[in-house]
Amino acid sequence: MSSRGELRDLYQEVILDHGKRPRNFGPLASANRRAEGYNPLCGDRETVSLRLEGDVVKDVAFEGAGCAISTASASMMTESVRGKSRADAEALFAKFHDLITGESKAPAGGPALGKLEVFSGVREYPVRIKCATLPWHTLKAALEGEGQTVSTEDGAEASPREEPTAC
Repeated sequence: MSSRGELRDLYQEVILDHGKRPRNFGPLASANRRAEGYNPLCGDRETVSLRLEGDVVKDVAFEGAGCAISTASASMMTESVRGKSRADAEALFAKFHDLITGESKAPAGGPALGKLEVFSGVREYPVRIKCATLPWHTLKAALEGEGQTVSTEDGAEASPREEPTAC
């Protein structure tokens, strides 16, 4: 097997591990910021809770149900932003979004993606991009203190009555 194939297998293993055994999953009693996110195309629904002290994400967790990509993304996101400043968490969001979409909107420099690079292959599956970015958009809304439900569909109602397609 080529080293590229081995690397892809390792990436899949990491994503599957976080999808099956998500880190920081559950309620966060000490949260002072919270937002909900919904992907009507897949049915992913997540709540991101965080405790922001001053400008630092002191603690973060998520709850909800979603496909393996969405759950793994939320799990790894929580590990990546804990202890970071709000600005660094937002910069990490921009870099992750660029990685997934192939766009380049993030400013140069800032925090490294590290383990989050395992999601680089997601851009080859456009329908899965929204699964991977949902937790991040939800985190961003929580950081902004909006406390709203965000949707992966512009102008879409975040309604649990919508019939999702299988991811």
